[in-house]
Amino acid sequence: MNDAKVKQFWAIIPAAGVGKRMASHQPKQYLPLHQKTVIEHSLSRLLQVDKVQGAVVALGAQDQYWPDIAAAFNKPVFTVEGGNERYDSVLNALLYLQQHLNKTSSENWVLVHDAARPCVRLQDINKLILQASVHDDGGLLAAPVRDTMKRQQENALGVEKTVDRKGLYHALTPQMFKLDLLIKALQNAQQQGQPVTDDASAMELAGYHPLLVDGHDDNIKITRPFDLTLANLYLQEQMNE
Repeated sequence: MNDAKVKQFWAIIPAAGVGKRMASHQPKQYLPLHQKTVIEHSLSRLLQVDKVQGAVVALGAQDQYWPDIAAAFNKPVFTVEGGNERYDSVLNALLYLQQHLNKTSSENWVLVHDAARPCVRLQDINKLILQASVHDDGGLLAAPVRDTMKRQQENALGVEKTVDRKGLYHALTPQMFKLDLLIKALQNAQQQGQPVTDDASAMELAGYHPLLVDGHDDNIKITRPFDLTLANLYLQEQMNE
């Protein structure tokens, strides 16, 4: 086997945000959920995947909570300081990982996952790795839009028009790309002043067409207080399956 073709997979977790919409005294990723914190669930799901070697977590400069859970994982977990925006944190983590792996000859892939998505299923992560690691475009977990979509008027609360939902997907995470290509894509977006909201957007801006890999609808992102209740229900349901 040619060692240059051996693929390695690493998790990247941007966790420098404070989650203002949760109206909580602590960042949402550290809120209690099913006997752990939210980020412990999110990170553990990725590290349970056999092919994932370890993770890099981007933390806020004033993070006081990470040391309490840092020893909870059985694979290497490195930390870096995050940035002002999500993509800044992701890029900091990617650059750290690139430096860490600079002597390896493997083909390095990264799975970027939201710290506040604790319900992602192992089968979906494995499916993403299997389907999206066969070409340079990479891919992301996604779920087809099922509701009728409305576009709001620019300066009012009324409906401007109904948007055709055919072909529309909710972008989920993880989103998986080659390490070097994602670094270049995010740096390119920064140089162009493009405010990308996810990693796939940066890849699209660079001319790639990431693969949409169907994921389960229970892979929710905890954003508002009720989401925590919903995540509790989903985790319990997954345990009972």
